Amino acid sequence: MNHLPFIRTLVVGLLLSAAQNSFAQTNWPEFRGPTADGHATQSILPTKISETENVAWKTPIHGKGWSSPVIWKNQVWLTTATVDGKRMSAVCADLETGKLIHDVILYENDEPDFCHPTNSYASPTPAIEANRVYVHFGKYGTCCLDTTTGKPIWNRADLECDHFRGAGSSPILFNDLLIVAFDGADQQYVIALDKHTGETVWKTDRAIDYGTDNGDFKKAYGTGAIFDVDDQPLLIYPSAIATVAYDPNSGKQKWIVYHDGMNVSARPLITNDGQVLITNGMGQMIAVDPSGSGNITDSHVKWKLSKTVCKKPSPILAEDRLYMTDDKGVLSCVNPATGKTVWQERLGGKYSASPILANGLLYFVSENGNIHVVRPGAEFDLVSQSKLGDGFMASPAVSGNRLIVRSKSNLYCIANPTEPD
Repeated sequence: MNHLPFIRTLVVGLLLSAAQNSFAQTNWPEFRGPTADGHATQSILPTKISETENVAWKTPIHGKGWSSPVIWKNQVWLTTATVDGKRMSAVCADLETGKLIHDVILYENDEPDFCHPTNSYASPTPAIEANRVYVHFGKYGTCCLDTTTGKPIWNRADLECDHFRGAGSSPILFNDLLIVAFDGADQQYVIALDKHTGETVWKTDRAIDYGTDNGDFKKAYGTGAIFDVDDQPLLIYPSAIATVAYDPNSGKQKWIVYHDGMNVSARPLITNDGQVLITNGMGQMIAVDPSGSGNITDSHVKWKLSKTVCKKPSPILAEDRLYMTDDKGVLSCVNPATGKTVWQERLGGKYSASPILANGLLYFVSENGNIHVVRPGAEFDLVSQSKLGDGFMASPAVSGNRLIVRSKSNLYCIANPTEPD
């Protein structure tokens, strides 16, 4: 029997898998990672976190910032600001050692607008690609930096918005565009900038009937996501009261769905059967068929869930089930096809950071520093519980077999010392 065809197929498959695995494990380019859903399925992370056993390095980060780390090759980037918002910076650490490579002051503000204490002046997560990192501080400025020199390539500080309690929306990259929402108390729009020059390519006002003149009910902190729907890219961008879908190339509105609520911050998810899951920031989730047009509120909402729904963290899909933590620390497992709850378990604490999925396990980090590792399944299965640092507002990132987490004051690299990267 000739085994050569089989062997060739096996070798090619292994090489292809290794190449794909290498990219997926190395770079974490935006909020919630390369697939925008918190998945790092090829990584092998510690199942229990211990500062004495598997913290490879720990680097203090000055100021206050809730932006999550992004990673490209050997660089970890994040933003920070003084507590009063008068100085805003971008910081880069070496992935191998934690040593700071760049610490760049980008904006200085004499009289910053009010920012709620639970927020920060550096909450939006950067976006990164080869040689460029894009940082965003809402109305104060959006700029592109050269990752080698740390110097600005372009800067936009003319995009006005009254964030009212601070900015939160993170920019996303799509082809040659950098896209971000400005959902303020005074005006609400989504804008796409040329990533090479910073010039405006399109700007679309939110066509939402908020039903009020009170700007407090119009602001939002959400980050959009781009899904392939009917073989076309669709930008789905939550806001207060409603979520709007756009053509990401032109900014033209495709559909709108009303779901009430405000302060939305979670990224949308898409299920295996093509339903888009949207939270409204006030404890409700809806599942939407994204193939419609116009106002699809009455025609394309498949189910609603209003109990123990996450308000700040994004939910996460794993093994055909949905997992999320609410403000009281209750972890829920939900059937994403029906919206029916499978089980619930109280983890305790408060959660702002979004979870990740790695080596078949879910990682949840809380505002008081607790880290719960849970195995997905039809029943609650706690693998480990540990505590690290002074609490987490930022969502974790993953590079190779390393977990990068930002606490309120430090940046950590966590890895299994006995397992090669």
